[in-house]
Amino acid sequence: MTDSSSALGPERSAVADACRRLGAEGLLIGTAGNVSVRVEDRVAVTATGAVLAELTPDQVTVVDLDGQVVAGTLRPTSELDLHLGVYRRYGTGAVVHTHAPMATALSLVLDELPCVHYQLLALGGTVRVAPYATFGTPELAESVLAALEGRSAALMANHGALTHATTLDKAVEHALLLEWACGVYQRAAALGTPRVLDEKRQLAVIEAAIARDYGTTHPVPPAQEGTR
Repeated sequence: MTDSSSALGPERSAVADACRRLGAEGLLIGTAGNVSVRVEDRVAVTATGAVLAELTPDQVTVVDLDGQVVAGTLRPTSELDLHLGVYRRYGTGAVVHTHAPMATALSLVLDELPCVHYQLLALGGTVRVAPYATFGTPELAESVLAALEGRSAALMANHGALTHATTLDKAVEHALLLEWACGVYQRAAALGTPRVLDEKRQLAVIEAAIARDYGTTHPVPPAQEGTR
């Protein structure tokens, strides 16, 4: 093991920044949750027992894909096997696990969060709820990995939520989107039975998004000659 502060220095800072943002948004509380980012065969991941909303780069540990510490002085999160499992199976770039209030609440009562808003398609549509297993166990890791098949997010029964993406910024945005969608569903369910977007409507949204390059800014086209 080395303790070189330069090992994945920018990534360790980025993980700390992401945790503080998630804390400010109310998705992390105390030491509950964990965040990581992968660079080739190294992973910068939050240390166990760290207060995430106040995280500093020196509280982010660097491990290899076998879980061996290669930089840092603190033990990595107890959910390290879950993070590494996501990287191995899905080749993603970053993982965010929170105990966000709305996501956790819905994980207590739902088997899946249905696609009630088209923005959920950014996560793959319906969000599955992984069956409960004790934190930090191989059983939990396998349960969540199965729920993530074809998805960028999963709820974890009686536990929380997990998102992943190609970049840390996207994984954080996915976590924020999931919490927003859980809040929308909870409010709608208090009023009645939420309407769900069927496959036909979901496909129409995907086609419209592709045709319009949805989510990307575009300059106003220059005025045509003779129309000025």
